[in-house]
This record gives sequence, C-alpha cells and structure tokens, in this order.
Amino acid sequence: MTKTPRGVRVRRAVCKALFVVGGVITLVCVLLPIACWRDDVAIERSMGQAVAQVDSVSFNRTVVRYATPDGRVIIPSQGVLYPAGLNVGDNVRVEYDQTNPELTRVAGRTAVLSLLPVGTFLVSVWIVIAAVVTVLRRFGTRV
Repeated sequence: MTKTPRGVRVRRAVCKALFVVGGVITLVCVLLPIACWRDDVAIERSMGQAVAQVDSVSFNRTVVRYATPDGRVIIPSQGVLYPAGLNVGDNVRVEYDQTNPELTRVAGRTAVLSLLPVGTFLVSVWIVIAAVVTVLRRFGTRV
C-alpha cells in the first residue's frame, strides 16, 4: 500500500475545508432572508406607523427616533430595518410592531430587499471557492 504524497493530502484537506466553509456561509445566507421575513410578519401582525427622525447612520445600524400614539418616544437599540438611503436628519415613515416597538422598519420596505445583496454575496463566495479548488486540483496534477 502506497501512501499518497503529503502535498496531495493537504490540497484535498484544503478543498474539503473550503466546501465546509462554503456550506456554512450558504446556510447563513439562506437563514438571513428567512429571519427578515419573520420580522416582517411580526410587524404586520400588530402594525403601528409613525414618522421617525434619523439620528445616526453607521455601517452596522441606522438609529431612528419616533413617538408612539400613547406618547412614548422609541429609539430601537438595534436600529431600523432596511435603512438604505437614509441620512442623518431625514424624516422617514416607519412601521413597527406595537407589541415590540424595538422591531421597526422603514415603511414600504420588506425582506425582498435582502435577496439581492445576500444572493450576490453568496454567488461571489462560490465563485471564489470554485476558482481556488480548480487551481488546487490543477496544481496537484502537475506535481
């Protein structure tokens, strides 16, 4: 019984690891729009509407402030859902879950908006994985 060369074993392990990482990333990318859809369903079950002021915009969240009909001022700690295109100082219509006002989205925007960026990211990841695996396999036949 001959032992396969170490370089071949390493390349095979790297390929397998890349496929595992790609699978995990794919799972996360499938779960993200599902989570967005779940949040949308929660908002639509008990929807409240308000006009909010955008207080801050950063990479990971956009903070808004709005008042509910009973006079409470709400500032969702996780920011607003689907904030693309908002700027500090803007007034924007929002929809929120009346049972959990922390769950707030920009009015008229839904989980459908998550499909394009998630899909584009997922395709890009698999193109990179396919390219690396192809290079590793071709390199392996020349050794």
